[in-house]
Amino acid sequence: MCKPPQKKTIEIAYSEYSGIDHLPADLQQLLTLAYKETHNAYALYSKFQVGAALRLSDGAVIPGSNQENASYPAGLCAERVALFSAAGSHPGKTIEWLAVTAKNKTNSVVDPVFPCGFCLQVMVEMERKQNRPIQLIIGQPDTRVLVFDSSYQLLPFAFNADQL
Repeated sequence: MCKPPQKKTIEIAYSEYSGIDHLPADLQQLLTLAYKETHNAYALYSKFQVGAALRLSDGAVIPGSNQENASYPAGLCAERVALFSAAGSHPGKTIEWLAVTAKNKTNSVVDPVFPCGFCLQVMVEMERKQNRPIQLIIGQPDTRVLVFDSSYQLLPFAFNADQL
């Protein structure tokens, strides 16, 4: 008789804050900018506006918002807009923090909205490229905010170039 496989557990460590006021001042500013970026989203179809803001090692802050298209696959998420903008306009700079927030047409988003798999895959690759984690701030300014030490925590089995 075959022995059943041993189950393994993945633990995710994060910090949880009951609102933006409990974050350190520099992270409050980053999440506030991400929320302001939701106003720049082009979300004509989903009515779901996502904002992102990242901070580089030199202190530069890069915003991003989701940009939809009638041909849905042609759009980009806010996180990737900010990440690709940083890579293109600040080559060689390290991304230290990335804040993500969202709102819908009724402003009823309460819980943190997590990056999609595409965005997490890009974050993991950028972490690998810069040999340093990107810390994530995910949440809503008026409710819960979660802080993670690395995007790997949210995509622990990410595909990578070593598998090609």
